[in-house]
Amino acid sequence: MTDKLASPYRLAVLKLICLQGVVALVAAVIIFFSSGANASLSSLAGGIVAVLPHFVFALYAFRYMGASRANQAYASLKRGNGLKFMLTIVLFALVLKHFPVILLPFFSTYILALFTGLFAPVFFKH
Repeated sequence: MTDKLASPYRLAVLKLICLQGVVALVAAVIIFFSSGANASLSSLAGGIVAVLPHFVFALYAFRYMGASRANQAYASLKRGNGLKFMLTIVLFALVLKHFPVILLPFFSTYILALFTGLFAPVFFKH
């Protein structure tokens, strides 16, 4: 029963994550043609830092659904949100420490991928 309840929400979140990934890839391609390969890789890294934590959160957020599992759903949301926050910090630290990143394309694509979530209702009508 709870899987039936969660299914449309999982689908919507996966669509959003795919849209964020596509936006990040398009931004990386545009930056590749305008600024070169290093800037494009930096842009792609920014997209990954934005999209991967959202995907992990989505895995946790919609594990439980329904009134009978409200406590489990709440705990799962809290755990997913905390994991998303920690994963974002770890990915930022790893990318900025171990890769030669050009900061403008990196942060621009990161922010662009995050803002994609705000404008998702424009793209996804029910």
